[in-house]
Amino acid sequence: MALPRNKVLDYLVYIAMRLFAMFVHMFPPAASYRTAGWMGSLVYHVDRRHRRRSIEHVRRSFPDWSEQEVRRVAQESLKHLVYLGLEVLLTPRLITPLRWHRYVRLANLSEALRILLERRTGVILVTGHYGNFELVGYTMATLGFPSVSVARPLDNSYINEFVLGVRQRTGQTILHKRGATASIEDVLAARGTLAFLADQDAGRKGLFVDFFGRPASTYKSIGLMAMQFGAPIVVGYGRRLDEAFHFELGVQRIIHPRDWRGKTDPLAWITREFTGELERIVRKAPEQYLWVHRRWKHRPNGEQPDEDGIA
Repeated sequence: MALPRNKVLDYLVYIAMRLFAMFVHMFPPAASYRTAGWMGSLVYHVDRRHRRRSIEHVRRSFPDWSEQEVRRVAQESLKHLVYLGLEVLLTPRLITPLRWHRYVRLANLSEALRILLERRTGVILVTGHYGNFELVGYTMATLGFPSVSVARPLDNSYINEFVLGVRQRTGQTILHKRGATASIEDVLAARGTLAFLADQDAGRKGLFVDFFGRPASTYKSIGLMAMQFGAPIVVGYGRRLDEAFHFELGVQRIIHPRDWRGKTDPLAWITREFTGELERIVRKAPEQYLWVHRRWKHRPNGEQPDEDGIA
């Protein structure tokens, strides 16, 4: 059972975030990125637990890398985490119907947009803890393609309400992961668009598929819903291009219902395929993945968890 939150501390953290937001809007994005980068480097050197976990996850995922490269990517990943917080603050001001094209370029979206416009079936969008995953849903909604996102609320309720407001400003709807199945079915039955962060640890009952060469517990619900409603799965990303708020929003692959028809185990096949595509996305810019994320927290039956608790 989780320990009760300290509401006073949570509120003080929220106030600090709002004060930081005030200063962010006083300076150009490039200046704010320099500050955020300095803060991220400080986190790397001060926060031993998260530094250690990030380094170990990178080391195990890229066993051929030198120790210098492993530590460089781990540090950049923690800087990336701070960049994400900064970009949540900047997004409502910069991503608007008239200005979005100054900051976002689209890549390989034509087929996905056609599917979304035709609305012959529901659509499942999946991405991972990579690049700016918050920007993906926000930009798509700004372009007139709102989605329903399944997400876990943030632990700090004050910050959660703030982030929720940003997410829903352009028409996105957020469903909490727990108890959301009925609503998920309603969205797909109405030929809507459902979005998932598909690299979440799914616990001991998840489906274990390889992610960077190690079994990772993955939610079965994405594949099950795709099979039930005949919904294509669009694997996308929002990759940061520089430290001045410029991004590439693209589609890595679309997995169509015809692709899994006739497979011996279509659920396992679908889950392996979108997980493999997420890995390919991460490999293009590993420093933009949240290696501090506990992707390998649970292990398959018969495999002992790491004694050091890294996973």
